[in-house]
Amino acid sequence: MDYTPAGYNDFDAHLKTLQDQGLLYRIDRAIDKDAEMHPLVRWQYRGGIAEAQRKAFLFTQVTDAAGRTYPGAQVAIGALAGNRRIYALGMNRPEDAIGQAWLDAIAHPIDPRQVQQAPCQEVVITGDALRAGQGLDALPIPVSTPGYDTAPYFTAALWVSRDPETGIQNLGLYRGNLKAADRVAVMMERSTLAGGAVHWDKYKKLGQPMPVAAVLGAPPIVAFTGPQKLPLDCDEITVAGGLAGCPINIVKCKTQDLWVPAEAQVIVEGFIATDALEPEGPFGESHGYMALEEYNFSMTVTAITRRTSYTIASIISQVTPCESSVIKKVAYEPLYLAHLRDHLNIKGVTRVSMHEPLTNLRRVLFLSIARG
Repeated sequence: MDYTPAGYNDFDAHLKTLQDQGLLYRIDRAIDKDAEMHPLVRWQYRGGIAEAQRKAFLFTQVTDAAGRTYPGAQVAIGALAGNRRIYALGMNRPEDAIGQAWLDAIAHPIDPRQVQQAPCQEVVITGDALRAGQGLDALPIPVSTPGYDTAPYFTAALWVSRDPETGIQNLGLYRGNLKAADRVAVMMERSTLAGGAVHWDKYKKLGQPMPVAAVLGAPPIVAFTGPQKLPLDCDEITVAGGLAGCPINIVKCKTQDLWVPAEAQVIVEGFIATDALEPEGPFGESHGYMALEEYNFSMTVTAITRRTSYTIASIISQVTPCESSVIKKVAYEPLYLAHLRDHLNIKGVTRVSMHEPLTNLRRVLFLSIARG
């Protein structure tokens, strides 16, 4: 098949690497995704376990609050950035080489490779089947904060959108509140000029819905570009290629004019309305409180494509430190250092360290300065 990756691991190969390195707990008994799963993994962050001792969790027998099972599906939590070493293995680099790898990849992006067949499209579900037990409700998406969240959430989904003026695609890591078998409420961080929200504004001016695709279980080297801060006119998939040192395989969606990572586990295709919003939340935030319900974007699903057997990637987010803060901290620190040292010409700065506990990283930063 012409989609075989070369130069980077898909999510399955990454999980195998974590297992081989002793960084994966494999849980083979039934675990309720709605009440037990995220709290179990969250103990690593709230229970005083040192970062280096945290591991990824793979749940192979997923159930929900009603006792439903999900044959052929697994859920992995902590597998992207449970700690820095897990992140480094996803980057296929030593920890001390991560910063320079980001700088090199941003400076030397590599265009993706288009393929006609892909693992993420082994199963294609469209039309009435989406509302007949094969839609979003058939995916084992966990509840992040049982007793507080209103529904399961995509926490590690990469959202693909395209600028209607330039045609350049964007990959952003945004949360998605499952509303129905064919509907998701998406929070695209409008206040921080996220790429997806900028595109939405352009489609709104055109009076058109915005085509989107949510990527679940992307190859880690692709997934890491989602939370990274890159220019709005930069296609993140090209930076992922720079990280991998080779083109990333992409395939065209079945119902939308978008291209997605071919080796992903699941793709949820659809469009976001630009003439209406709908309530989303509440959801836990990085400072330890539950954000109130607010109006956000509404996505209607047009297709779900996936592997025959697949693994949903989910991350521990909300109060820091958490997996979400690790994935950002490792990515942001080298960029902040390069900005101070190379762009602002403050040559004495030797290190930038972002504080995690209860600060959402960007509130408190430590600078190491060389003695003059």
